[in-house]
Order: sequence, then C-alpha cells, then structure tokens
Amino acid sequence: MSTDNLVEISNLSFAYGKRPILQGINLVAPRGKVIAIMGGSGCGKTTLLQLIGGQLRPSKGEVRVSGQLVHDLDQQALYQLRRKMGMLFQFGALFTDMSVFDNVAFQMREHTDLSETLIRDLVLMKLHAVGLRGASKLMPSELSGGMARRVALARAVALDPMLIMYDEPFAGLDPISLGVVGNLIRRLTDTLGLTSILVTHDVHESLKIVDYVYFVSEGAIEAEGTPDQIRASGLPFVHQFVHGEEDGPVPFHYPASSYTQDLGLGARK
Repeated sequence: MSTDNLVEISNLSFAYGKRPILQGINLVAPRGKVIAIMGGSGCGKTTLLQLIGGQLRPSKGEVRVSGQLVHDLDQQALYQLRRKMGMLFQFGALFTDMSVFDNVAFQMREHTDLSETLIRDLVLMKLHAVGLRGASKLMPSELSGGMARRVALARAVALDPMLIMYDEPFAGLDPISLGVVGNLIRRLTDTLGLTSILVTHDVHESLKIVDYVYFVSEGAIEAEGTPDQIRASGLPFVHQFVHGEEDGPVPFHYPASSYTQDLGLGARK
C-alpha cells in the first residue's frame, strides 16, 4: 500500500448470497483529499462505505485502511480502527433525546478519559468550527435540516479522525445549507488534514469541492477522474448523470412488452 493513500481497495467483489453487488472495484483515497463516489440508486455506493468500515466482508479482494487489512482484523483491532473514522449519516442521525452539546460530546465520553472541563472546551471548539457554538443547548427537534447536518459533522470530527465517510451529506438541504455543508467538508478536510469519502447524488455541488470522482454503475467503476475530466467526459453514462438527462444508458422506461400489445390495440384491428 502506498503511504500516500489512506484507503486502498483492490479487485473488490461483494455479493449478498448469490446476488452480486460489487465487481472488480479498484479505488484509492489519498491522505488529505476529498473523494466522491457517485452513481445511481442501488449501485453499491453505500455498500462500499460499509466494507471500508468493516461492517461487511468482501467476497473477493482487499480493503486496506492506513495499511491494515480491514476484513482480517479481530474485533478489538477493528474497533480501534473505527475510532479513527468519523461517519456522517444521511439526514444526520442525531440522538433525538440529547442536546446538541451532548450529541457532540457522546464519543468523547464513551471512548476517552477526558475530564468534563476538557470535553466542554473541545465540544465548543467543534461546534464553533461548524458555526453552531451558540446552538449547543438546543435539542435536535429545534434545528433546521442544515443545522442538524452541521451538528452531525461536528460529531463526526469529535475525536479528530483520520477518515470521514459521508453518506449523502447533501440530501434534503436547501441551496444555502447545501453550499455551507459543502464548504465545511472541504475546509475541515484541509484544516484537519483528514481524508473524506463522499457517497452522493449531488453532482454539481460535489464537483465544486472534491479532488477525484469514481462513478459506479451496476456494481463496477464505469469512470473516474478529476472534476474537470468528469465534466468533459463523453462517456454516455457519465454525461447522462452529470447533466441529468432523462434518457440514455439508464432508460426512462422500465423494460416492458409492446405498449400497443398491452392495450390490446392489435387485437381490435
């Protein structure tokens, strides 16, 4: 494994029983970079995050994080590795019965022996970084969607991880919140020197902040490149996805028999 790459996935395949999900995936996430994984719903993007985090084991191939073969780690070693990872779930997934402050403090209290005084200072520092220090006493039900996502981001960086994985971080956000969250992902990656992997459908916002993109289609990497290379791609699938076209390699109509035949028009003649 190259010392420049925090995550390396080599010749990876995964299946649920006999149903193949991923096939022959090769992907790297260099240290200090923002990497996007894009593709249609159900193509295996979130499964890739679960394989990186060790929730799933590959059917074939390797997943290495910081030089460690994830699927060969015992439970204790896997948990130690996971403490160096942060995760921002779709829609934030905050603990609804905890305040903003306690949501961010949760991992510090669970996994460290820090004093409450030091935890307080660290939590306020993380909330200040996402612009929500003043919201520390609010409950999740009092937050807007964008605010909740920013609190979740503060929680994800609570233990200063080396890797943060984002599962659809822009889903359901208004344009202002979307831009704020995107800029925060970029800024925190650069400031903290961590590595970020985004699973996302939001092409235009993602291409503003990422360093490299992998396009997944039917369980395989269809294309990859820098944002400029992706924008200029002539590959039909990539072009359809980037420009939001209705028809292309991903058809508008689900396969069906002749419309005329289904309506019985042929039999009426």
